[in-house]
Amino acid sequence: MKAIQFKSFGKPDVLEYVDLPTPVPAAGNALVRVLAASVNPSDVKNVSGHFEHTVLPRVPGRDFSGVVTAGPDDWMGAEVWGTGGDIGFTRDGTHAGFIEIPVAGLARKPASLSHAQAASIGVNFVVAWLGAVDYARVAQGETVAVIGISGGVGGAAAQIAHARGARVIGIGREAPHPESPAARVIDAFVPLDDGTTARVLELTGGAGAEVVYDAVGGVAFELALSLAKRRARVIEISATGKRRVEFDLIDFYHNETQLFGADSAKLGVADAAPMMAAIAEAFDAGHFEAPVVALRFPLERARKAYEAVAGGTRGRVVIEMT
Repeated sequence: MKAIQFKSFGKPDVLEYVDLPTPVPAAGNALVRVLAASVNPSDVKNVSGHFEHTVLPRVPGRDFSGVVTAGPDDWMGAEVWGTGGDIGFTRDGTHAGFIEIPVAGLARKPASLSHAQAASIGVNFVVAWLGAVDYARVAQGETVAVIGISGGVGGAAAQIAHARGARVIGIGREAPHPESPAARVIDAFVPLDDGTTARVLELTGGAGAEVVYDAVGGVAFELALSLAKRRARVIEISATGKRRVEFDLIDFYHNETQLFGADSAKLGVADAAPMMAAIAEAFDAGHFEAPVVALRFPLERARKAYEAVAGGTRGRVVIEMT
């Protein structure tokens, strides 16, 4: 099979287009023919050496959509999708013609999405779901402030909160593109600047938000805490700009704020599969909308796909195998 592989860490030019043996699935595993796979910022970071647990040589890639070609009879020929913090790191990933995964990692692709669209969902929606649903338990009628609304995770968190009946305030340095799903689900947009806290408090009658989903972190951490209503839940998934932060501990405990860290990289493909199944059901029910696929590349031009993501391309970047 054709695949992209890296044997040393570095810029996208360390990626090689190679021939590798097609996996023969072990007992309890299935073989998926990959039809489309997205490139996430974490894939670029993986190739650069950002993650200590990555084992070389490695085929990168976390998100995929494809068809089962070997495995249990009831899965044969099924269109599936998935993601995982193990694939592309400690086991070969999705930027290849085929991927071997545990049968427990299989989840049926939404019928409403193309393979390119389906391949664009995994990482962003799983970490958004983990924070908004599993940890914060966003409820109908609550206000959710999403910092980083124009990013992939922020947009997914906004869609999930909206689908659960919450009011969504989007926060960012720039408003979501008018054609993006995030632009259609937010109830208000607030620029990320010195006046953010005052504006959000104004929009919430001085109370703040019941849930703050901070998809930026680091430089935005203190801002996130300032937006939190009493006994609010604050979700952190990143540490942009700085790793160590300071905040007023007295204000924090007086407000009885709950702080959660959400890390999708801790979820293997089998751990993520139940979430992917629930997300698929929501897509087919019309509750979610797929993000815009901005660029598509064939596998042999995967370096260009990685360079596009590293350069900050807005919208999703997808590698198509056929």
